[in-house]
Amino acid sequence: MSIDRKKLILEAATKSFTQFGYKATTMDLVAKLANVGKGTIYTFFKNKEELFDEIFTTLLKEMKQKADEAMEPNLPFHENVHRALFAILEFRKTHQLTIKIFQENAEIGTMAVQDVIQKMEQGILSYIKNKIEDGIESGAIKPCDPELTAFVMLKLYIALIFDWEKQHPPLDKETIAELLELYVVKGLSAN
Repeated sequence: MSIDRKKLILEAATKSFTQFGYKATTMDLVAKLANVGKGTIYTFFKNKEELFDEIFTTLLKEMKQKADEAMEPNLPFHENVHRALFAILEFRKTHQLTIKIFQENAEIGTMAVQDVIQKMEQGILSYIKNKIEDGIESGAIKPCDPELTAFVMLKLYIALIFDWEKQHPPLDKETIAELLELYVVKGLSAN
């Protein structure tokens, strides 16, 4: 029975954070949405930050799963990295909770929201770094600093997907793949 209540609380909190943002979400509101007593929430989570963190930890797992699902073993390294990165950023761009959190961060800059966004970026960087290390190990790409390369790749993707669109028409998936290949992959190719 406890697992069901915890799940109800997580679903209610996700709904509240998505609708109202981090700052406007209260434990009273979560309790009301979950149809549980406020004290019940505190049997699972010591505070709002812990509840928020658990939701985003789950969100990161979902994001990584989407990236893994986007890759295919028969494709070249650079194609799989592109597919994984695109899946991650598309997830981030379309998932209602991440949209709300990035919006709140831009408008208010709540510390807990900033921490979660940093954690999300670190999770993405770690994922890309691991894929680069795999690519180096398999000989698909030449030796490089995996952490720095992951950072450059992520920032390039963010620039092409989000920043470019602020003043230009959006780039399609194929164009982004071609640009990634031109700017990053050809420089890393072992051939």
